[in-house]
Amino acid sequence: MNIQHAQPILRLIQELTKLPGIGEKTAFRLAMHILRSSKEDAEGLARSILQVKEKIRLCSQCFNLTEQNPCRICQDLRRNAEIICVVSGPEDLIALEKSGSYRGHYHVLHGVLSPLEGIGPKDLRLSELLSRLQEGKIKEVILATNPSVEGEATAQYLAQIINPLNIRVTRIARGVPMGGDLQYIDEATLSKSLENRSPL
Repeated sequence: MNIQHAQPILRLIQELTKLPGIGEKTAFRLAMHILRSSKEDAEGLARSILQVKEKIRLCSQCFNLTEQNPCRICQDLRRNAEIICVVSGPEDLIALEKSGSYRGHYHVLHGVLSPLEGIGPKDLRLSELLSRLQEGKIKEVILATNPSVEGEATAQYLAQIINPLNIRVTRIARGVPMGGDLQYIDEATLSKSLENRSPL
């Protein structure tokens, strides 16, 4: 934007554009919203950002974001401790938890293999996952990485290193979403849904 703003507004816009998916126009609208808010609301926003940075850390067992260590999921004795669901990031864990259909434990990798971006096995929480599996308590590992090229490559790599441990390795199903019309589904998804068909 070529418009001249006061320095504090410019700094706020610059900081907001550092957020993912926030361009200069959106940052400007957010800055204007913050300016129109009460001082209490602005202070509340600033405090919550600082609290997240000060209080949130990684769980020492599953590497989810948490305020307490171990996290509440790892501490929950009602969950099935013989199953681990491997996800790429905390946002995937939250999505699975919202579904309410999974009652095991998790392991958060904090990324996926991506040679083009220089992300290899050592950049993920793979050694910690193997340490957990070598304790001998886990009977099944569910690979729940995204069905992207990188997510598939990560799942394949994990399957190769877990299979020799005689632990069951499964992959989340991919296919047609509930309520979806076949005519609007892409070819790759349709192909996977046919491959992953199940008996009725």
